[in-house]
Amino acid sequence: MSSVRVLIVDDSLTIRAMLEEVLGREPDIILLGSAADAQSAARMVRELHPDVVTLDIAMPGTDGLALLDAVHESTHAVMLTSRSDAVEESYARGAFGYFEKSRILRESKRLVQMVRAAAAGRKSRRPVLHPAG
Repeated sequence: MSSVRVLIVDDSLTIRAMLEEVLGREPDIILLGSAADAQSAARMVRELHPDVVTLDIAMPGTDGLALLDAVHESTHAVMLTSRSDAVEESYARGAFGYFEKSRILRESKRLVQMVRAAAAGRKSRRPVLHPAG
């Protein structure tokens, strides 16, 4: 199994910590770091070359959609937000997947699967909004 190099981008320290906990316990996922703003994230993408970026849509200053425009050619993005109205725009701008923030802990296995699928290039056209079953 090859490793997946992940960069976490979110302005919330709590969300970054949850993502680090969920993704960091997976032996095939290498956390490259985290960024709290788009400028730091863009620099880290250029320097670290992650396979996948988990990307918050709503951030102060440059938002995640604008950052997605800048990085989607060099990495795959899994968008994280509570704004379901941004799903289609995320996909239109090149996002690989979408995951609702409120489900990070409850649906952690799905998040991990989505990150792995993004790294493998298997595009997710279905947002994870509600648990199956």
